[in-house]
Amino acid sequence: MPETHFDEWIAQRYETLWPELFDPAVLDPAVDFLVSLAGPGPALELGIGTGRIALPLSRRGIRVHGIELSSAMVAQLQAQQGASTIGVTIGDFATTRVAGTFSLAYLVRNTITNLTTQDEQVECFRNVAAHLKPGGCFVIENYIPELQRLAPGDSTRVFTATPTHLGFEEYDVATQIAVSHHYWVIEGQLKTFSSAHRYVWPAELDLMARIAGLTLRERLNDWHREPFTRESRNHISVWEKGL
Repeated sequence: MPETHFDEWIAQRYETLWPELFDPAVLDPAVDFLVSLAGPGPALELGIGTGRIALPLSRRGIRVHGIELSSAMVAQLQAQQGASTIGVTIGDFATTRVAGTFSLAYLVRNTITNLTTQDEQVECFRNVAAHLKPGGCFVIENYIPELQRLAPGDSTRVFTATPTHLGFEEYDVATQIAVSHHYWVIEGQLKTFSSAHRYVWPAELDLMARIAGLTLRERLNDWHREPFTRESRNHISVWEKGL
């Protein structure tokens, strides 16, 4: 089971550390997109966290169950209004099984990269396929690895720099691992946080989906359904289980 980096300190401050994720301009299109695919539900969220997506999806009438490795993140979810309607299973979303079948499974905010081996990522697809109803969909939101934007010989890319938050990634192309480093000035103190991720290309995800018996339905640039192009820095991919 992969180690979780989201301890109690992070869980209690998740919205403070990443406020942009809770901006309605970011959140609402994602929820609308998932509602459009969920049909009558239910939906399965891998890495449900503090319920950023699950709670508004539940308020839209979709029954949601989540898998989450961090008990601290789940505690924050369960303390919120409306959380009593959302089921949560503690475990590694690559292998943890829950009862029932789902019309939608989703994995957002680059969380597929929290699985740091190819085998774990393949198992995640197989696990999702086992949970989906025929015709059900699996949605992943992920970034395009930034290797083409590195200067020759460089291995580090800054992805955010504000007066209170510096974030950068170190790429190791031999192992396909990127280590994300964060430095926050928060509550008058400096807080550091690092985590390893296995970056993965869209074509590799498509092969993992095929291994699991899923077929690519669409790939988009964002939740607004803008077209995916060679200039895209992120993608929303949807795979479908056959009838």
